[in-house]
Amino acid sequence: MRIGIDLGGTKIAGIAIGDDDSVLAVARVPTPRGDYGGSISAMAAMVIELADRAGTSDYSVGIGMPGSISPITGKVQNANSTWINDQHFQSDLETALNCKVRLANDANCLAVSEAYDGAGQGAASVFGVILGTGCGGGLVVNGTAVSGHHSIGGEWGHNPLPWAKGSECPGPQCWCGRTGCLETWLSGPALSIDHHAWTGTKLPAEQIGFNAGAGDADAIATLTRHLDRCGRGLAHVINIFDPEIIVLGGGLSGLHGLVERLPGAIAPYVFADAVDIRVEAARHGPESGVRGAARLWSQ
Repeated sequence: MRIGIDLGGTKIAGIAIGDDDSVLAVARVPTPRGDYGGSISAMAAMVIELADRAGTSDYSVGIGMPGSISPITGKVQNANSTWINDQHFQSDLETALNCKVRLANDANCLAVSEAYDGAGQGAASVFGVILGTGCGGGLVVNGTAVSGHHSIGGEWGHNPLPWAKGSECPGPQCWCGRTGCLETWLSGPALSIDHHAWTGTKLPAEQIGFNAGAGDADAIATLTRHLDRCGRGLAHVINIFDPEIIVLGGGLSGLHGLVERLPGAIAPYVFADAVDIRVEAARHGPESGVRGAARLWSQ
């Protein structure tokens, strides 16, 4: 049996998958935000719960996480769940669970899942995007995640917004210490901030999307700006990686018209004489990342 855990900014999700790919058990709890020890304990408890519910003690454990493990220091780097940064995350988890675990960036896990049996099944290269509390990306080539020399392969959200316009310079301050990162333009909190800046009204991203679907002009304008920025950012990815398909996951992937309109928003910035851009929503929806984490031992 394979157990996958997805450590998110607001929730921890878990899944147990049998050797026939059947889902044996699922679990979900709030993330103990700001509490490193509490996060370790919650994940360890979830693994034990999933194993008990599936009725087996023979299992592997894969963890999808924000950021990654630095191959130089062995500690967590670049996590927007900042309380796990600079921690010996893997060894602490293995001590708590008394077993080996494999870890990967959460966007890599989404890309692995969607390449295996999701929207990117059969594609030679898949770029998976998470648009949610943060903004990340993961690249899978021939079924295997490309983590890179520094374990930052596909780390899309902390590149600057390309082809920035006058009002977008230098861009918002990012938690990483830089300005104008894609995460500061494309994440859920960023969408809310942008809407407030233009309208004076504070709304969560989900409400903005709902309002746009109902025809609200201000919400439609906010989503139009977001679409344009997302198109520019993903064109940059195509110009570097040229993936066969882009798969969108995370809470914002269901924004009104985003998936359908993205190919047209990307196309003007792609360095090719003709473009054929595939963009699809993650087939497994919010379970995609945790399913990919469970498959890390197959990589």
